[in-house]
Amino acid sequence: MRRFFQILPLIALTLATVFANPAPVQAQPLRLQITEGVIDPMPIAVPAFVAEDSGGTRYTDGLARVVAANLTNTGLFREVPPQAHIARITSFDAGIGFADWRAINVQALITGAVSVSGNRMNVKFRVYDVVSGQQLGQGLQFAGTVNDWRRMAHKVSDAVYSRITGEDGYFDSRVVFVAESGPRGNRTKRLAIMDQDGETVEYLTDGRALVIAPRMSPTGDRVVYTSYESGSPRIVVLNLASGQRQMVGDQPGAMTFSPRFAPDGQSLVYSLARGGNTDLYLMDLRNGQQQQLTNSPAIATAPSFSPDGRFIAFESDRSGTSQIYVMSTTGGEARRISFGQGRYSTPVWSPRGDLIAFTKSNAGRFHIGVMRTDGSEERLLTASFLDEGPTWAPNGRVVMFTREAQGGDPSLFSVDITGRNLRRVPTQGPASDPAWGPLRP
Repeated sequence: MRRFFQILPLIALTLATVFANPAPVQAQPLRLQITEGVIDPMPIAVPAFVAEDSGGTRYTDGLARVVAANLTNTGLFREVPPQAHIARITSFDAGIGFADWRAINVQALITGAVSVSGNRMNVKFRVYDVVSGQQLGQGLQFAGTVNDWRRMAHKVSDAVYSRITGEDGYFDSRVVFVAESGPRGNRTKRLAIMDQDGETVEYLTDGRALVIAPRMSPTGDRVVYTSYESGSPRIVVLNLASGQRQMVGDQPGAMTFSPRFAPDGQSLVYSLARGGNTDLYLMDLRNGQQQQLTNSPAIATAPSFSPDGRFIAFESDRSGTSQIYVMSTTGGEARRISFGQGRYSTPVWSPRGDLIAFTKSNAGRFHIGVMRTDGSEERLLTASFLDEGPTWAPNGRVVMFTREAQGGDPSLFSVDITGRNLRRVPTQGPASDPAWGPLRP
């Protein structure tokens, strides 16, 4: 086993310092800097947003609660609950009594306001460094319909997260997954999509056919998955806006499965099984042209592109057990990168391009892990009776996966790449096969 690496566990808070100099000195911004080590999460306060008209009244608390939940769920922030607040925010433009927030140990204060005109909503917010008594950057605002109020809370959360950590957020994103219902011996499995926090669920298939392994397109407008509606696995591309479905990659006497989009969204890589062989194929969605990438009696499946589209990671048993390999998207020799004890499967390239997440089984336990793209610095993030199928958040900081307890139902869980902040993702019932989509435009 190669040595474990430490990716980001330290959360070091840099706050402004005021110097008694004759010339004014610009204060340093509030910042969660991610390096090494672990300290307590940053205490934040998110009071109810201010209603700037009567129409906004019904959304004031909901907006604040979604923002607070998003930030808290990262494990980087700890909310000081509203009942502990000394001060009250009654006007968005009024001055902030920083002493009242310091008294309850708040370090970052998020204030907001909402107005509604007909079906249109406007949400604005500000972030304050309570210790230095300064606003962080300029206030921002988002406009949309009242039906999209949760999305606007997610956008506020992304902006706050980015402003404090210096990294991209991931809250205004969606996850496609398999929603399960019914008795264990006769499960109905439907394709579904939801916000990353488990809310706003939509069902994409009716459950009459088994569906597995959905994957989102890089632009979030399509989903590709494997369907058994014809009795054998076939690849389907679903347009989320129109609901139009397209069967792709069919060849006589073959089964197609485990598809994934290329970074440009114009091609698919997938497994095709025929005559006892399972190989990887690449297909151009614009003209249907297919190219065989592997040619081996061993199984090749679960492909995943690198973000630049130059390489594909996949699993194969060509060495005798399931391991992870990397090859060029133009084909050619594949290079094995997993060498630890046990079996490796379902590799998924990080959006940042620096890591590959995977499933590992060893000594009767399953793990979600990450390694460098050359296989070095392997780190196991979880251990359970059954953990499998990792998928990356758009910013490459969080991994979601399926967990199933012995004799229990599958559920969705997430963990950050330090192995900290393991949490269950709320769903309306058993769920599996998550695939995280990009930030929404």
